[in-house]
Amino acid sequence: MAQHAEADPDAGWLAAVMHVAFFLLLGGALTRFLVRHPGEARLPWIIALSGVLAVLYVFGPPLGARPTPRRLAWLTVVVAVWVVLVLLAPSFAWCAVPLFYTGLRTLPTRAALVLVGLLTALVVAAQLELAGRFDADRLLAPPAVAALATAVFLHMERQTDRQRALIGDLLRTRRELAATERREGMLAERQRLSMEIHDTLAQSLSSQQMLLQAADRIWETDRALARTHVRTAESVTERGLAEARRFVRDLAPVDLAESEAPDGGLEEALRALAQRESGAGVAVRFHAEGAGAALPERVRYALLRIAQGGLANVREHSGATTAALTLTSLDDQVVLDIADDGRGFEAGPSGVRPSRSGQGGRGHGLPAIRARARQLGGTLTIESAPGHGTVLSVSVPLTAPVPPPPPESP
Repeated sequence: MAQHAEADPDAGWLAAVMHVAFFLLLGGALTRFLVRHPGEARLPWIIALSGVLAVLYVFGPPLGARPTPRRLAWLTVVVAVWVVLVLLAPSFAWCAVPLFYTGLRTLPTRAALVLVGLLTALVVAAQLELAGRFDADRLLAPPAVAALATAVFLHMERQTDRQRALIGDLLRTRRELAATERREGMLAERQRLSMEIHDTLAQSLSSQQMLLQAADRIWETDRALARTHVRTAESVTERGLAEARRFVRDLAPVDLAESEAPDGGLEEALRALAQRESGAGVAVRFHAEGAGAALPERVRYALLRIAQGGLANVREHSGATTAALTLTSLDDQVVLDIADDGRGFEAGPSGVRPSRSGQGGRGHGLPAIRARARQLGGTLTIESAPGHGTVLSVSVPLTAPVPPPPPESP
């Protein structure tokens, strides 16, 4: 039945019920007339009109949300044939109930209500004619049935419209949420890349610059020491190149890549870092306390980067002659301390050095360290005062699960 292809799958079952009801009522009315009026002259007309009505109902245009000229013409013909049938045989009046549904599905609401009212009036007249006398039940039952059917249909239509609106809002919200997550992922990835570049490439280049500048200053007076600075710069360059390659592949830091120690090689990596950073006027010592616990890879990676960033700040800003790295492993947390005997500074409320003119792009180190500590669920504490050095302490809890890494950019 082409006209019954419903666009709304939720209304399909109701359409099927109405179609079955229409043919049952039509067949019942025709059977009743054949049984009670077997030899009447109008019988051929009744049979012919019943067949025409059935064919029209089966092969009519598909019902839809918008009335079209074809649908309106088809509905007009169907109602006209039914009216003629009711005038010839009032028993066909109850076929109007499925036609209520057809009219409500085809016409705008106001026009459909007018059609329902006219059909109901004709059904009442037909029932009274069949009764042959005044009958309150036959007078009131058809309007009650029409009102109930119309109210149920309109309620379902409104529920469907509300569900469509809610689904539309949900889809829009999901799209907006996905777009927001993508933006946050991109921002988090930019921050991660910024910290990685600062803690690897920028620090390596800064060390090379300072070593080469120191070699240049003493080249004429102490060539042996100058050559030592150049060889150290070469070593720093080699390690920076290895870090850059690892960074491109997004693997672990070079110092942690192949270690089989329980702590993933963090102590070895920090000791090697202290040895590399010693020189050019700063002596760096490393000390470990407590048993080396098995640390998650992200914790090892972040603590090594924090140590690199902290020592870079010592070398570039503090004017210190000595610095100390201390890794303390406790039952419930791991603590990394970076202390120096430099000039210190007046820490702001957040523990970050106030910006100073002439530093160009510097000043990213402490915010990056704080961000790394926060990503691990840890805390950063800075103690410093002018002329009294600086102590930077990062504490990472081990009992609580480490927060997930920032989402990657799409």
